[in-house]
Amino acid sequence: MNMNETPPQTAVETIEPTALADLEVLIRARYPVIYVVTWEETRVEDAIAAIARKRDKKIFTWSACRGVVPYGTVPTSRQGTDERTRDPQAALSMVLETMDPAIFIFKDFHPYLTDPGVVRKVREVALYLKNSYKTLILVSPTLKLPLELEKEVTVLDFGMPGREEIAALLDRTVEEVNRSSNLNISLDTGTREAIVNAALGLTMNEAENVFAKTLVKTGGLAEKDVPIILTEKEQVIRKSGMLEYYRATERFDGVGGMEQLKDWLRKRKAAISEEARRFGLPTPKGVLLVGVQGCGKSLCAKAVASFWGVPLLRFDLGRVFSSLVGSSEENMRQAIQVAESVSPAILWVDEIEKGLSGTQSSGMSDAGTASRVFGTLITWLQEKTVPVFVIATANNISQLPPELLRKGRFDEIFFVDLPNKADRAEIFRIHLTKRGRDASKFDLSALAEESDGYSGAEIEEAVVAALFDVFDGHQELTTEALMRSIRATVPLSRTMREDIDGLRSWAEDRARPAGHVTETTSGSGRKLEL
Repeated sequence: MNMNETPPQTAVETIEPTALADLEVLIRARYPVIYVVTWEETRVEDAIAAIARKRDKKIFTWSACRGVVPYGTVPTSRQGTDERTRDPQAALSMVLETMDPAIFIFKDFHPYLTDPGVVRKVREVALYLKNSYKTLILVSPTLKLPLELEKEVTVLDFGMPGREEIAALLDRTVEEVNRSSNLNISLDTGTREAIVNAALGLTMNEAENVFAKTLVKTGGLAEKDVPIILTEKEQVIRKSGMLEYYRATERFDGVGGMEQLKDWLRKRKAAISEEARRFGLPTPKGVLLVGVQGCGKSLCAKAVASFWGVPLLRFDLGRVFSSLVGSSEENMRQAIQVAESVSPAILWVDEIEKGLSGTQSSGMSDAGTASRVFGTLITWLQEKTVPVFVIATANNISQLPPELLRKGRFDEIFFVDLPNKADRAEIFRIHLTKRGRDASKFDLSALAEESDGYSGAEIEEAVVAALFDVFDGHQELTTEALMRSIRATVPLSRTMREDIDGLRSWAEDRARPAGHVTETTSGSGRKLEL
């Protein structure tokens, strides 16, 4: 293949215009050395080939295995390897010696930038290329740049494929499958958007693989296949080490009470769609759930992920802090980057007050590390534009930094109180049904009355304890057995009455109630607004 020729066209025309335009501007402006940070060599090569074709330039690629070879050369051919230029300094010398206008793509060059000789050579190449029509492009998945090259090298982040690229890949996949098989796949607008949203955050290769995997497993591509596509994102998250992927198994109808919160979340499901962007709606930022322990805050986060059909990522702030100086800040940035790369997604920060404890005294206790990590987090919460919906939960509001509660960090702050009588009856129904019992055979109203002041978690434990009791006695579960189990438990609302009353007092005019506002009586005998 002639070195000016390129492989058959792929999806160059659909690459996000900002990345492609920035790269072309840098080449046309004769920036000598460009460092492109990306996992997708092929995608970047296609973009550079398109630019080179327009500018009438030759393209060469370098790798430690093959040396410098014309772009498009088949590895197994006689010209597929140049042993003389496998050495990085020899390869850089060839860049200097080539007379024609050209673009040189050096792959995975970052390990050699620790060699003083190579660093010096790159500086000399940069100085020479400023007055030539040649460009050196370093392509690597990670940015490792020595201090000596910071003023010589321009860094460009070539992000993950955008919506248009993924959509174009999906259309090509469907067209090819329909042409080469007996299948007749037809995607309506809603299904197409759901699949594209699920694949956002994957590389083109990962998206292509998971589309093929879905076709093999189900024989088609439909909205019901979105969970299969999301499994590919699970791999990305697991490899990061900073976030945990939670499989969305909970459902909204498995969450008792909190009707106002659930209604609020239902209305924002469609807000992550492209139609919402065209309508003028901003991307929802997130919600802070403050309330009594065991009342379903974490359960709600899991249910939202299932309802919205997006990945749920659990972010443990404790993992961020490291003994190495500077590592904590880098860990926070990495976690944010991974969350954004798999968006749209839900980022669940459970018991956020524990992870952020100590930020006020950070300057005296840890040289300001916790304060800097917190600053990175709240700035991202304020400024983020990608569809990463943050659900943060907190039990002790007194430990939360006041900066976190400022408007703009979250769309809304909800207070999750103890369930009222109607909610408790619903929670009993949910847990009895979940354990294979017919809830209509139990006196749910009496159970709800008896469990006044109990949290959802305590009601679940009462059901489980009753099941243990009747199983041990070779009996069937009854309302009376559940009553005995309830009476044997002392709820948190009694043991920590003062703390819960203080939390309610704080939330009275500072947070929105998650449940319906009705008057009830708590285990303390006090009239409450829930």
